[in-house]
Amino acid sequence: MQKEYKTITEISGPLVFAEIDEPVGYDEIVEIETPNGDVRRGQVLETTSEYVAIQVFEGTSGIDRNSSVRFLGETLQMPLTEELLGRVLSGSGEPIDGGPEIEPDEEREIVGAAINPTAREYPEEFIQTGVSAIDGMNTLIRGQKLPIFSGSGLPHNELALQIARQATVPEEAESGGDDEGSEFAVIFGAMGITAEEANEFMDDFERTGALERSVVFMNLADDPAVERTVTPRLALTTAEYLAFDKGYHVLVILTDMTNYCEALREIGAAREEVPGRRGYPGYMYTDLATLYERAGRIEGREGSVTQIPILTMPGDDDTHPIPDLTGYITEGQIYIDRDLNSQGIEPPVNVLPSLSRLMDDGIGEGYTREDHADVSDQLYAAYAEGEDLRDLVNIVGREALSERDNKYLDFADAFEEEFVQQGYDTDRDVGETLDIGWDLLSELPKEELNRIDEELIEEYYVDDEQVAEAAD
Repeated sequence: MQKEYKTITEISGPLVFAEIDEPVGYDEIVEIETPNGDVRRGQVLETTSEYVAIQVFEGTSGIDRNSSVRFLGETLQMPLTEELLGRVLSGSGEPIDGGPEIEPDEEREIVGAAINPTAREYPEEFIQTGVSAIDGMNTLIRGQKLPIFSGSGLPHNELALQIARQATVPEEAESGGDDEGSEFAVIFGAMGITAEEANEFMDDFERTGALERSVVFMNLADDPAVERTVTPRLALTTAEYLAFDKGYHVLVILTDMTNYCEALREIGAAREEVPGRRGYPGYMYTDLATLYERAGRIEGREGSVTQIPILTMPGDDDTHPIPDLTGYITEGQIYIDRDLNSQGIEPPVNVLPSLSRLMDDGIGEGYTREDHADVSDQLYAAYAEGEDLRDLVNIVGREALSERDNKYLDFADAFEEEFVQQGYDTDRDVGETLDIGWDLLSELPKEELNRIDEELIEEYYVDDEQVAEAAD
């Protein structure tokens, strides 16, 4: 029989403090009934032998000292079934799409179990996003965690939707299944987004049919901040079930991790914790790691969990605690660039500071194409040289540069306009991406291609004579 307390002593922001006379478990689910009969759900955030601190998911307005508190003796659990695909849920896991109630096959704690390091399988299979700047230069690998670093007002949501629509596992598409998406699923966790953004997401999911293979968790900006702390855990618990129990390759997109961290800071302030850097909790690194490290593959299991967390860097500052700590935990980053965006490049991905640490293990013959690594290296080198020369042109003028330097300047412009620029509705397979790379590299003299194997140059390089012959 559950014990009911009417011992609330303090309400601070999203937290309720109550006295107790027997032990209560950490993370235990709580029901708080207000005097007018409303029932709010909460979770034990801190517990001692004399009192508990409860974070209330639906907000604390209307709760007072006359409200009653019931401890349910269990932690927050996510109802799981394959029927979740195609559903839209709130940030606390309740259906909000007008569909039927979820009839779960099982329920699991949202905290999740850590993957035993010895059971982890090394990620080395390619995921095709259809975006050249990612597939060609910063390849996403199954089981990887690859965040997108963006800024306020930049089109990271458009890129996220494009990836959600287009992402496929080429091997699976070739080898089996009645259709290309049969083994691939997307979990989309939105935290603290505006109603306008939510409508854009849902319109795109429904218009393109991507919702059929997706599960969407939606926490809006006017929802309680404390709900944001459970939304990514609900999403990842669902992803682990579909991946490791049902064999899906699951891509988890979490946006915006900055809003999640702001919720951590708000709760920390309400608990009167000693703040860390810029007011964020000192344990934020550990907290983020409990989310990001749930990506991966497990030996003997078919599925995989791949993560693309999205975060907006306050003031475009990548030394800010949120991107800084994220960069330590994850395996690279994709940078959305404000200058490229102002030029109208879509998507405005700056490949130079972007990085995929696992790329080399998932490309090449048997995965993408034998020339992938060499082409990527040469494109990086040529574009970097072109960028350096742009700075020089601002000082000495273009006329002072050599013919070679002018070719690299032209290359940098063409790279942005033809390789990076593709729009948000264009889906390029990796072969098309590499062919565009070769077209660009063929504008440079052969002797400049010092990062590509000579046999590959002979096979793929397109010189002026070949162009003329093809025209005839």
